[in-house]
Amino acid sequence: PAVEPAIEARGLRKRFGATEALAGAGFTVGRGELAAILGPSGCGKTTALRVVAGLERADAGEVRIGGRTVAGAGAFEPPERRRLGFVTQDFSLFPHLDVAGNVGFGLGGGGRLRRGAARAARERRVAEMLELVGLAGFGRRHPHELSGGEAQRVALARALAPEPAAVLMDEPFSNLDENLRGELRLEMRAILKEAGAAAAFVTHDREEALSLADRIILMRAGRVEQIGTPAEAYRRPATAFAARFVADANLLRGAREGDAAATELGRLRIFGTGAAEGEELSVLVRPDQVELRRSGAGAAVRVERCEYYGHDQVVHARLASGTRLDARLDARERWREGDEGFASVAEPVAAFAAGEPAGESAD
Repeated sequence: PAVEPAIEARGLRKRFGATEALAGAGFTVGRGELAAILGPSGCGKTTALRVVAGLERADAGEVRIGGRTVAGAGAFEPPERRRLGFVTQDFSLFPHLDVAGNVGFGLGGGGRLRRGAARAARERRVAEMLELVGLAGFGRRHPHELSGGEAQRVALARALAPEPAAVLMDEPFSNLDENLRGELRLEMRAILKEAGAAAAFVTHDREEALSLADRIILMRAGRVEQIGTPAEAYRRPATAFAARFVADANLLRGAREGDAAATELGRLRIFGTGAAEGEELSVLVRPDQVELRRSGAGAAVRVERCEYYGHDQVVHARLASGTRLDARLDARERWREGDEGFASVAEPVAAFAAGEPAGESAD
């Protein structure tokens, strides 16, 4: 069954002077779903989040929260009436309040605990939220006594406390130490799932989007380029831009031959193109789809550089034509500069019209 939408954005348009920040963007976030709004700098992802939150007014389009129109068709509800939690890049904790005061701050303005709610009920809700985020016993601490990860969890607890229709997060991991990000991503996802909250977070980090989100909303130049699961975004990108931005990609020239493309790596089975027979294609081969052998069948390659990561290695090689080919391999057999081998691809691959611009990658 379809998931009931918590957030619906339709046809959003927004200009800042001569700059078109949003050019008809639209997406939904279902109840209990964690969605990543991914894209390069300047693509409109933060503007879209701010329009949903009510922090910016769209020039056109509609926003619905929990089935209620909050912007568009002559309506505009201010942020405090939209029943949305918001987590900023710097967490924006109040320095003069302790942790309990920060978490309980929004309980007077919305959710099930209205103004004048009993102190005991308020304290129970704060305690529940601190337990949920793993900070039971931290209520009397102040923001300056917290680590970055603890401050992030307090900000999330504050956003969840009034039981919002959805939680919005703007680059929630950007100010954290890189060594903590992986662990805290998993914690954040677990907390949101346990709370049953719908959430959308803005990021330019593709690894963050792939590892954390249920669905990825990929934006480009104010529009939505593709919406899909992480697996769909990785294996079945809708465009060459999506292919390159979401993850490392080899884009090879090819020509349509039935259900395959003739390429330098041989005849590869393809999907995702409406190209005519013989038409030129841009063929996506992910580095983890490349097989590299010392001998046997395949296209001849010469290794230029290797990056060793312990659990695997990335081999940068060149085909005879000079085309670069990257392969992500296990680390059992080491490859080194100057080595020669043979490359092949075992899986079906995505293909796009050759004239489509690939755009920028996230490298």
